[in-house]
Amino acid sequence: MLKKILKISGLLLLALILIIFACNSIISSTAEDKTYTDVALIPANRVGLVLGTSNRLTNGSPNPYYTYRINATKALYNEGKIKFILVSGDNGSIYYNEPDTFKKDLVKAGIPEEVIFLDYAGFRTLDSMFRAKFIFGLDDVTVISQKFHNERAIYIAKQKGLNAIGFNAKDVSASQGLKVQIREYLARVKVFIDMILNTQPKFYGTPIEIK
Repeated sequence: MLKKILKISGLLLLALILIIFACNSIISSTAEDKTYTDVALIPANRVGLVLGTSNRLTNGSPNPYYTYRINATKALYNEGKIKFILVSGDNGSIYYNEPDTFKKDLVKAGIPEEVIFLDYAGFRTLDSMFRAKFIFGLDDVTVISQKFHNERAIYIAKQKGLNAIGFNAKDVSASQGLKVQIREYLARVKVFIDMILNTQPKFYGTPIEIK
């Protein structure tokens, strides 16, 4: 009996590893040649979509993922590669508001307030991409985040009929971002589960025109 249990457990573990590998491979291949690290080479789009994250880590120190996304957005705007900025993030409580925090720091970075639009219902990447297409009416967009995140966003966008490219903000070191990288592999599996179940965003809302 013990041998059977170990054999079944081993097969299940192998199946899980293969599923994770397949999901990761499909998403990465879909986004191939659609992400850029050089601001001079990326094609221009009217709107850049910044994917939200907290400005602070759990220990209270600055979150480098956040800082690098601010810098990447500023670089794109200053080079004329985007004209408007849509910040999509979590606004789950009165004490936590990613879009407003991003807007404040983007304005501090020299970006005019009037070109910044906020999506307060970007609770997940799926919500952000869905709402960019169906609430904000975008057909083309430049996603701004780290490369691993951009790849997943581009895959989701494709499933929703949104033409997306990604501008890769600076990443953190492998040791610093280990937990994030592990979580990303699981998030990529969740993408396919969401597609199979036709998962919808948490909120829809009234259409908003970016102009």
